[in-house]
Amino acid sequence: MDLGFAGAVVVVNGGTKGMGRAAAETVAAEGAKVALLARGEQGLNDTAARLTELGAPDVLPIPTDLNSRTDIQAAFAAVGDRWGVVNTLVNAVGPVDVGIGPLDTIDDTNWHATFDIGTLSAVKCVQAALPLLRKAEWARIVNVSAHSVRRQSPTLIAYTAAKAALTSVSKNLSQTLAPEGILVNTVSPGSFLSQGLRDFLSRLPDDRRPDLDDLYAVMDAIDAEFGHPAFIRRAALPAEIGPVIAFAGSRANTYMTGADLNVDGGSDF
Repeated sequence: MDLGFAGAVVVVNGGTKGMGRAAAETVAAEGAKVALLARGEQGLNDTAARLTELGAPDVLPIPTDLNSRTDIQAAFAAVGDRWGVVNTLVNAVGPVDVGIGPLDTIDDTNWHATFDIGTLSAVKCVQAALPLLRKAEWARIVNVSAHSVRRQSPTLIAYTAAKAALTSVSKNLSQTLAPEGILVNTVSPGSFLSQGLRDFLSRLPDDRRPDLDDLYAVMDAIDAEFGHPAFIRRAALPAEIGPVIAFAGSRANTYMTGADLNVDGGSDF
């Protein structure tokens, strides 16, 4: 299926790891020009090289602290100087090593850090991107939320709150921007073996730590730790959600806005 990305400009924050990278690789293979916003220079360079191999005609890796409004504004200024417009903004960065734990273990610093990266980074990117999105022939925003906003876990209270706020912001933006033809959707992954989840599981005690190469064992561990089982009794790899994010952010998506696409391996939610 031609998603209409040939020659389009796509910006992915958090595009060097996990689901953000999977989305970037998908649109690169479709012929998009891609800007990557992330902190690690090595990851940016490695990902940029891979996107070029996949067929992206132009890749712009931009070292960016996604907690910094100054950095974000500078990044989108660079995108504007390079290409003049943005067709698709994907906000894929999320809290890592913050926001996980029961209420009495999360202090104010942790709460603020979770919302800063889990919600406000996307808000700041949308604000900076809007002038370029408005100049494009077609424009889409995709925010990566989380399936956990639908079913709670005592150890995910801050993380889930930040992602729920992002889902709410996205719904509001879908209404606000619809008259301008800018479609806004969220994609909510379930049990995907992202780097953050890998790191969390690898720190579990020996008797609870799964074999990370066994996606069925990983799913069992996720169910035990968070109470989030799936009808498909395995965890997923980030590459499995890249095409979903890409479609939501594509020219081929002509009428879906305000949706929250649940990609969780099957559930009652």
